[in-house]
Amino acid sequence: MASNGMTYKRLALLASDTERAQEARAALLGQGDWVSLGEADAAVVLGGDGFMLQVLHAMLDAGRVIPAYGMNLGTVGFLMNRYDKRAMIAARVNKARHWTISPLRVEAVTHDGETHVMSAINEISLLRETRQTAKIEVTVGDRVRIRELVCDGVLVATPAGSTAYNLSAQGPILPLDSKMLALTPISPFRPRRWRGAILPDRMPIILRVLDPIKRPVAAVADQKELRDIAEVRLQIAHDNDLTLLFDPGQSLEERIVAEQFVTA
Repeated sequence: MASNGMTYKRLALLASDTERAQEARAALLGQGDWVSLGEADAAVVLGGDGFMLQVLHAMLDAGRVIPAYGMNLGTVGFLMNRYDKRAMIAARVNKARHWTISPLRVEAVTHDGETHVMSAINEISLLRETRQTAKIEVTVGDRVRIRELVCDGVLVATPAGSTAYNLSAQGPILPLDSKMLALTPISPFRPRRWRGAILPDRMPIILRVLDPIKRPVAAVADQKELRDIAEVRLQIAHDNDLTLLFDPGQSLEERIVAEQFVTA
């Protein structure tokens, strides 16, 4: 999505605790009158992908979502722009292009009956807690699709998260505007030939743990973990859409395409 012509005058500066990110923060402090996240029109985020996810989740939790412009001072930096201490940051932010990503709304029910509501920007994964394999019933739409998936776990990834854990589990890479979700098993044993599915994001998904006492399962929504899960219900949450800002020519969509041609 192209820039909407909006000018961001009040910027918040957020940095991870790493030495590199803190040094970058110190270098940028003199470039303007920074404001708090609650007062800002946009956020400048210094760190890696993990810290960007923390910031986005903090916005969702606070109920106030603003565009985020990241500069990579971590490892991969898939959600970030290149860091350049010589550039004028306000100019970069206001020239940036906008990309919208939609998180998942997750309702996780533990086997003691408690319901926890979480957001997943990259993916929600169910993982076995012990040496016992997990047994999970998979419902998509209003139909049970797999009565017993025997596996180490299963995950549901958004297009933005399809190149992360999903890709390492041999799941598909999804175009950013595909309106699809990847349902990917982790080390599946039965059904032996099932390798996952690509689903319309309008379809609700229910993952029900079979025998949660003997075969306990944890749910991990990005960086938040809940243990002893009985059932997870999830659906895309367009009402919580997030906006990432990228330098011209460096869009998230291009990175998703380029990831499919990596040969080394």
